[in-house]
Amino acid sequence: MEEEIKQRLQNKYFWQRGLYILFFIFIYGLSNSLIIAIVLFQYVTLIVTGKTNPLLLGFSQNLSAYIHQIISFLSFNADLRPFPFSAWPQEADSNSKCNL
Repeated sequence: MEEEIKQRLQNKYFWQRGLYILFFIFIYGLSNSLIIAIVLFQYVTLIVTGKTNPLLLGFSQNLSAYIHQIISFLSFNADLRPFPFSAWPQEADSNSKCNL
């Protein structure tokens, strides 16, 4: 059993995955802060203009898909590394948008 652990510790994949995990934990924190800023901005925009910013709606939809990819990678449900190691996610589901 000790030999198996020793072999795993010498495996380059495990160390690479650990570095990617640390990187994406940092990106996840930044993304969450950005979502909070978007929420506040959209709310103020809604109060001032009576409607939300459509460009920001598209970006926030993509950002939420990106956060989902990060969580899937961090929780070992996906091996595909999110952006910047793969393509930025595009709008997936337009049915769930708010119609204000």
